[in-house]
Amino acid sequence: VQLQASGGGLVQPGGSLRLSCAASERLSDIKLMGWKRQAPGKQREWVADITTDGRTAYADSVRGRFTISVDNAQNTAYLQIPTLKPEDTAVYYCFIDRDGGRRHWGQGTQVTVSS
Repeated sequence: VQLQASGGGLVQPGGSLRLSCAASERLSDIKLMGWKRQAPGKQREWVADITTDGRTAYADSVRGRFTISVDNAQNTAYLQIPTLKPEDTAVYYCFIDRDGGRRHWGQGTQVTVSS
């Protein structure tokens, strides 16, 4: 299965983006979908994830600002970021966890927040 991440770009502080992560095929064994990000010179950090029944979890750094959602019928996850900050600049990677402990990664989408 391939994951296609999209929606990144260059935005000014305070701007918004919605990232998408679409699986290339219908999957019946997804446990959760999520996002991690990697800023320049830093390790990849977990951002948020959501189970197929809608339970969400967020990193402290984004809780209250980011919103993760999922369209189970389309095997697509979204990350809504309404108020971007320069420290949100990173490559955002989506992932899917499936039964059996398998994890699949998307290719990453660049988010740059700068005036």
